[in-house]
Amino acid sequence: MVAKLTFVIVGASLAGAKAAETLRTEGFDGRVVLIGDEDVRPYERPPLSKDYLRGEKGFDDAAVHDEAFYDANAIELRTSTLATAVDVPTSEVTLSSGERVGYDRLLLATGATPRRLSVPGAELPGVSYLRRLADSDALALAFTASRQVVVIGAGWIGAEVAASARQLGAEVAMVELGSLPLERVLGEEVGPVYRDLHAEHGVDLHFGVGVEALRGATAVEEVRLSDGTVLPAEIVVVGIGVTPRVELAEAAGLSLENGVVVDEHLATSAAGIFAAGDVANAYHPRYGTRIRLEHWSSALNQGPLAARNMLGGAAVYDRVPYFFSDQYDLGMEYRGWAPAWDQVVFRGDRETREFLAFWLRGSRVVAAMNANVWDSGDALEALIRSDQPVDPARLSDPDVDLASLVAGSGT
Repeated sequence: MVAKLTFVIVGASLAGAKAAETLRTEGFDGRVVLIGDEDVRPYERPPLSKDYLRGEKGFDDAAVHDEAFYDANAIELRTSTLATAVDVPTSEVTLSSGERVGYDRLLLATGATPRRLSVPGAELPGVSYLRRLADSDALALAFTASRQVVVIGAGWIGAEVAASARQLGAEVAMVELGSLPLERVLGEEVGPVYRDLHAEHGVDLHFGVGVEALRGATAVEEVRLSDGTVLPAEIVVVGIGVTPRVELAEAAGLSLENGVVVDEHLATSAAGIFAAGDVANAYHPRYGTRIRLEHWSSALNQGPLAARNMLGGAAVYDRVPYFFSDQYDLGMEYRGWAPAWDQVVFRGDRETREFLAFWLRGSRVVAAMNANVWDSGDALEALIRSDQPVDPARLSDPDVDLASLVAGSGT
């Protein structure tokens, strides 16, 4: 009898869970072990700063699969279990219990961890980070009980948490070292839309200023800014980015650079080991460079692709990056990758917050965003993928069909 193969997935995340699902749907009948250090089954993270945090949806809505899925598909889900080492020569993963699990293929979907604030008082009780379900649960209780919330960082997590806290009735101050919210991705052209949005909802905005210290007797009571401003705070939420969890990969000797280095097939430098999701710095053939994407869509799509390649496939990850955000009554979707651009072209009305935005470089659309406009996603994707020069005047004209800007579209 031929022994069945064992595939181990470290990280009971969206990427890990979708990889396990794909192994089964692709016909793999060997052993699948899915290891996660949280005490719940895999879930999606976007709701943690939005509707789950506000109590509008429950855990089952955020869960990747229903409770019966893993047993029904013979997936060994090991919750509350930490993988402590990967032995590449022996192809074994060591667990926190001391158990060693052999693998024929291994997927690392270990995700990322929040960057810590490094100022005096940063370790006081009441200083919180949002990454896990338990973090969101704790914040929901804190926002209900606390009236004064300070959010440090105006990236996606900071902005979404600030919006949810306001919607729960808290008084919210937002502190950001940059001059605008979401400036790194959206730039000075679109950032003001979100600045004005939060201002209209009563958020006390402090831009272009750093945090000097957090103070309090037994818990955080105030935040002192570098300009001398003192903000009262019953709870502080820090959202200043994340760093990939590479400890296992590093100890195993895998190639690292801003995450675990993988090729376009999501294969690492070690044979039989793959990586997906927030931890993977993947070569993207469309852009000719490696990109590490901290997006829901990357976890959703990289997990299955890695699984197929673990089974011997040679699929290439070349999807156009995608993410979304919901803040108050403004929903948006962003497609593409724009580390630099020459101009931003708008179609629609920024004042009413119903518009499209296009980031152009060399007259080509490298990224696009639809804000409260929900019928343009496919056209935006096609425009980015076409890599064709466009006339900004036609791009901004709502009477010009977007599909007509793609040569050979037939319109």
